[in-house]
Amino acid sequence: MQPLAEILRPKTLRDFIGQEHLAGKQGIITKLLLTQRSLKSEVGFPSLILWGPPGSGKTTLARIIAKELKRDYFEFSAVSSSIKEIEKIMKKDSLFPPVVVIDEIHRYNKAQQAKLLPFVERGDITLIGSTTENPSFEVIAPLLSRCRVLILQQLNNKELKKIAERAIKHLKLKLDKKALDFLIESSNGDARVLLNTLEIAANIAAHLVGGLEIKDIEQALQKRQYTFDKKGEDFFNVISAFIKSMRASDVDAALYYLARMVEAGQDPLYIARRMVVFASEDVASPTALVVANAVFQACQQIGYPECQENLAAGTVYLAQAKKDRSAYEAYMKALEDVRKLGNLPVPLRVRNPVTKLMKEIGYGEGYEEYTKESLLPEKLKGKKYYNKIT
Repeated sequence: MQPLAEILRPKTLRDFIGQEHLAGKQGIITKLLLTQRSLKSEVGFPSLILWGPPGSGKTTLARIIAKELKRDYFEFSAVSSSIKEIEKIMKKDSLFPPVVVIDEIHRYNKAQQAKLLPFVERGDITLIGSTTENPSFEVIAPLLSRCRVLILQQLNNKELKKIAERAIKHLKLKLDKKALDFLIESSNGDARVLLNTLEIAANIAAHLVGGLEIKDIEQALQKRQYTFDKKGEDFFNVISAFIKSMRASDVDAALYYLARMVEAGQDPLYIARRMVVFASEDVASPTALVVANAVFQACQQIGYPECQENLAAGTVYLAQAKKDRSAYEAYMKALEDVRKLGNLPVPLRVRNPVTKLMKEIGYGEGYEEYTKESLLPEKLKGKKYYNKIT
């Protein structure tokens, strides 16, 4: 028997709940599909990377797209499939490139992802990869550049309520308002968690007379899903709060948000990677970068559950360390000038006199290692980016 989540999975954009910016009347997916129909597939449908939290509709959207395109459709999981399986479908005759959906595409290593490149580049397949991880870090740049990244948001309570009501009607259940509110809150923006919990609760309480109560939802849930908070904030709010708490030297808050991420099963390397960036951006001591890198390496080698202790120790150190963003802010100012003014001529005295001609025309002439004179291009001469905090 199919799970409830599969039975109720929407088959069309009209039935899809949430992600209005993608699947609504003015959504990009809606417009792309409309273009395909109006031009009778004369323009190729772009390959996509669907990035968003669990239970936000990534797989459902991919299947709807495939159905709307009326193409051959193949679905793979990067956890259990190989690139060879994908290569096999390329041998099949097809008028239009098949739609290949790869769930958790970030699970493929760089070499495996690279093997997808020629298929996507030639238009042999329309790739739709789904991921819960930031594709900037987890998908190789050449493949990312050939795909359009679409970001899915965590479902809000109103959207979850619509999904719950659809499921309650299908199961012919009764659910009082308190139980429904508790179910929605405990699902933390994940439609799959909501439907699975409701299905289990219905089975547990099948022999009971009357509707489901909070205790039935609690028993089915067993443990709350901590991936997202109950206010429907976006996927990265907790990591943002974590970084800002360390920046404010609020050790307790930083540890709390760290615990939230660890309990939710957030990739420890993702957390450690952000700590490494923080150590360079926000902390005065260069030792902070050494500590953060040590935490990152420990997470690589040890993994959960033990590496949470490494993360906690690093968090306390970084939160208590003296803060100084002067190097980061100075670099950002310099970068702004580079982008605004372009490639300004480098002063002759700091150019590299590789050839005799270069020496004759003044390359390197007058350079003194310990000069106090500005070595910036003439247009920026004397400009100050860095002001050391004392």
